[in-house]
Order: sequence, then structure tokens, then C-alpha cells
Amino acid sequence: MNIINYISNIAVPFSILLIIIYGVIEKNKVFDTFLEGAKDGLKIVYNIFPTLLGLFLAINVLRESGVIDFIINFINPFLKLMKIPAEILPLALLRPISGSASMAVATDIMTKYGVDSFIGLISSTIMGSTETTLYTIALYTSAIKVKRIRFVLFAALMADLVGMISSVVFWQIMS
Repeated sequence: MNIINYISNIAVPFSILLIIIYGVIEKNKVFDTFLEGAKDGLKIVYNIFPTLLGLFLAINVLRESGVIDFIINFINPFLKLMKIPAEILPLALLRPISGSASMAVATDIMTKYGVDSFIGLISSTIMGSTETTLYTIALYTSAIKVKRIRFVLFAALMADLVGMISSVVFWQIMS
């Protein structure tokens, strides 16, 4: 186990050293190339920052306004008919919107019910089989300045829905 820790600790510095050595051998200006890459990175951050700010604001408004609790209470009777635990609904609603919010909800679920519980297993499978769809689409489409995203959004949200339903069905079969 100590060898794995040692390799983990030296992996990044070793990679940087290899890049520098390769640049020197190829007679590239390593630092100038690094600065050009950093400038390009800052341009990308500048272009996508408004999108990120809007997404984070919308997520906080949803969480704090009680809209998510209202949706959960409205959908709960339908979930009982389908034998879907209502405890995973906040995760299912937040996962396409925010990775950090869904991670917080999943952590809360696993702390409350346990990682090996039925609800904990569904939550972890949802986290692994779905994506932060709105965040990803907003980020990538704003970076390349795409305006029409309805078909991509529909397909991605359907894939998230299939991932969530499959997670529930899988663990209903397995338990």
C-alpha cells in the first residue's frame, strides 16, 4: 500500500518534469508555451463565466425557494404507485442541474440511510449513470456559441431519465 501512496504523490510532479524535459529536448520554449496556454484558458473562462454565474444563481433560487419540495410533494403519490422511494427524488431533480448540489444530496442520503441500503444503492447508481446535463450543455454550447439546443437538451434529459429509472429498476430486481 505504501508503494501506491508513493506513486500517487510523485505522479503529477513527475508528469510536469517529463513535459519540461521533452520541451527542452525538442528545443521548444516551454515557459512561453505554458503562458500561451494560460492566456487561452483565461479567455475561455472569461467567455463562459456569465453562463456559470446564471446557472449557480438559478440552482440556489430553486433550492431556497421551496420549489423542489413542492415538486416532491406533488409527484410523491405517483412514486408510491411505481414503488420508487421518494427520498431519491431531490437527487433526481438536482442531478441534471448541478453536480455539487446532487453530490450534497447523495451524501445526505447515504449518511441518513447508509451506503448499503436500498436508497443508498439507488443514489450511488444514479450518481454514476447520469450527468449534470444542463450545466454541461450550457457550458459547451456557450463556449462554441450555439444558440439552438432543444434537440440536444431533449436527448440528454431523456438519457438522464433512462439512467435514473434503470437505477431504480436494477436495484428493485437485485434486492
